Amino acid sequence: MNTDYATYIDHTALKADTTKEEIVKLCEEAREYIFASVCVNPSWVKTAVATLEGSPVKVCTVIGFPLGASTSDVKAFETLNAIQNGAEEIDMVINIGALKSGDDEAVRKDMETVVQAAKGKAIVKVIIETALLTDLEKRKVCELAVLAGANFVKTSTGFSTGGATEEDVKLMRSVVGPEMGVKASGGVRSLEDMKKMLNAGATRIGASSGVQIMKGLQADSNY
Repeated sequence: MNTDYATYIDHTALKADTTKEEIVKLCEEAREYIFASVCVNPSWVKTAVATLEGSPVKVCTVIGFPLGASTSDVKAFETLNAIQNGAEEIDMVINIGALKSGDDEAVRKDMETVVQAAKGKAIVKVIIETALLTDLEKRKVCELAVLAGANFVKTSTGFSTGGATEEDVKLMRSVVGPEMGVKASGGVRSLEDMKKMLNAGATRIGASSGVQIMKGLQADSNY
């Protein structure tokens, strides 16, 4: 099976009631399909690392999730702790309230604090929660993410009022340029959805439906 599409997927399980059994299953699926990563809550990082031992699949975790309203110091500690536990990718939620308040410097410093905590040890994806932002705010926060040294901008937590759209991915890509990563997350449930996001400029897909997407790929006679 061609795994090109699989390498774009962060296979995700972030619900509050996710069990250890479900995390292990997530990791086993990720190992089978060779997804880019599994994305789990911080308390499951050690379990994911142990389950994926010997696999190229990375372990990603979320920081300041899902509201982004914890302090920068707490986000930095979460980041360091996650890395100590084996995480190689960090998806942090911006301070959305600060952005909406026009405090760009606080937003940049918040992101920069996490980037510095992860420097040389893990890549950082910045979740901007597009559903809560105007287009002007989306542009501004993408510019700030570039200044802060983040590796990716990411559309959504999947826990707010909406998820990824093609329009938002295109907008984000237009701001950050061709080199920075763009992750589409929230509501990407099928191969068709994934293709739309990739065509719009996404370089990573966050989805809890990774296996479903891959089965769609196997059934796609045009592939």
